[in-house]
Amino acid sequence: MHEMGIANSVLEAVKAEADLRPGMRVAKVCVRVGELAGVDAEALRFCFDALVKETALEPLSLEIEFRPRRHRCPSCGKEFNVTNYETNCPACGELATLFFGGTELELAYLEMEET
Repeated sequence: MHEMGIANSVLEAVKAEADLRPGMRVAKVCVRVGELAGVDAEALRFCFDALVKETALEPLSLEIEFRPRRHRCPSCGKEFNVTNYETNCPACGELATLFFGGTELELAYLEMEET
C-alpha cells in the first residue's frame, strides 16, 4: 500500500510549510491525483486520517482533486478527456492523439488559519 508513503510525504510537506509560518495552523491540504497516477483515493484518505489522528495536526482535512486522462489532437488542437479508452479526437476523428495529462500527483494548496 504505497498510499501510506504518499500520505506521509504529504504530511511532511505540510509540517515543513507550517514551520515557515509561526502562529498559523494548517486547516486543509489538497492533493491533485491523476487518473493514471496509480493512487487509490480512498486508501490515500484512510492512510492520511490514520496518520493525523491524535497528533497536533488532527483537525487537518484532506481534499483530493481528481484529474482525468487528457489528450490533445495534433491535427485540430482540440484538448479532451479520454473516456472508455477512446483516444481518437472527438472533433475531427484523428486517431493519433497526444497524451498530456492524467498522471499528476501533487500538492495543490494548503489552507492556513491564524491560531
